[in-house]
Amino acid sequence: MKVGISVRIDVTKIDKSRLYKGAKGTYLDLTTFVDTDQQDQYENNGFISQSLTKEEREAKAQTPILGNVKVFYTDGVAPQAKAQVADMSIEEMDEDIPF
Repeated sequence: MKVGISVRIDVTKIDKSRLYKGAKGTYLDLTTFVDTDQQDQYENNGFISQSLTKEEREAKAQTPILGNVKVFYTDGVAPQAKAQVADMSIEEMDEDIPF
């Protein structure tokens, strides 16, 4: 399955101590959780945060949410269009057919 996701983050919330130098640049590990079937009141499907180390996960630590993710494409059908079709009856779908 192909999924298109747009990501928006507030860079002022990045913990700069988590940035690290790699061979080709400076990096930051991020984690996102996405629910392709459900959106919040702002039409977001999930959030993005800085990744935790194994020790932090075991201690149930949390990092601030940096931003949101929005699914805009799934297998050629926009998620909103897919949801609208799922909510329509057969009769409603037939109303737009001109013959």
